[in-house]
Amino acid sequence: MKISPVIIFGILGVLFVGANSVFTVDQREKAMVFRLGEIVRSDITPGLHFKTPFINNVRKFDGRIQTLDSQPERFLTSEKKNVIVDTFVKWKIASVDDFYRAVGGDPRQVDTRLNQYVKEGMRAAFSKQTISEVISVGRDIIRVGLVKDMDVLGKALGVDIVDVRIKRIDLPDEVSSSVFKRMESERERVARDFRSRGKEAAERIKADADKQGEIILANAYKESQELRGKGDALAAKTYASAYNKNTEFFAFYRSLDAYRKSMGSGNDLIVLEPTSDFFKYFKKQ
Repeated sequence: MKISPVIIFGILGVLFVGANSVFTVDQREKAMVFRLGEIVRSDITPGLHFKTPFINNVRKFDGRIQTLDSQPERFLTSEKKNVIVDTFVKWKIASVDDFYRAVGGDPRQVDTRLNQYVKEGMRAAFSKQTISEVISVGRDIIRVGLVKDMDVLGKALGVDIVDVRIKRIDLPDEVSSSVFKRMESERERVARDFRSRGKEAAERIKADADKQGEIILANAYKESQELRGKGDALAAKTYASAYNKNTEFFAFYRSLDAYRKSMGSGNDLIVLEPTSDFFKYFKKQ
C-alpha cells in the first residue's frame, strides 16, 4: 500500500506542532512563558507543560544558588592603611518576573550590580575600622551589615542575597611589617600587665599563707604550753602525793637514781667529802 505524500507531510506537521506545544521545566530551573515577546506566565512549576506553538515561547533560567567571586580589591582603613580584601556573594533568583524586567534575565548583569554594591559597602565599612578590629571581629560586623543592606538591592533585581563572605584579608607588603610590629608590642604590653597582676596576686596569696602559718604555729605553741603546764602540774601533784605518803622511801629512791646517773658508766670521777649527804645511804645498813 502506497502512502500518499500528503499524509506523510501531514503526520510530520502534526509531530512538529506537537513537539513545539510541549516543554518541561527542571526542578533546578525557573521558567517564563511569552506571547509574542510579552510575559504571559512566570509561575511555572517543575514538570511537563503545554504552550501554543509559534505564538508562545519559553525562557528558562538557572534557579540554583549562584556565586559571585569578586576580584581582590584594596580598601583604606580608618588608619589610612591599605588592605587587600577577597570576597564572594551567594545569590539566587527569587522572583523570575522582577529578575527578567531588571536585567533581562542576564545573570552577568546581576553580578556586575552586586559587585559594585559590595565594593561600595566594603569601602564604607573598612573606613570606619582599624586593621586590628577588622582582623579580630570586624569582618563579621561588615558581613552582617552588607547582607542586611543588600537585601533591598536584591529585591529590586528579583534575587535573594543568601550570604556575603570575606574569604581573606591581606596586608600589602609595605604595611605588613609595621602592623605586625605594632600588634606584637601591644601583645607584649598586655602580657606584661597580666604578669604584673599575677605577681601581685602571688605575693598577696603568699603573705596570707605566711600569716595563716604564723597563726597556726602560735596556736599550736599555746596549746602545747598549756598541755605541758597541765602535765607539769599533774606530775608535781603526783610527786607531792607520793612524797607525803613515805618521805624516807622517796628520799632513798631519789638517791639511788642519782647514784645510777652519776656512776653508771664506770669511768666517772666524783670528788666529794666522805661526810657529804650524797653518801648518806652508803653509811647506813
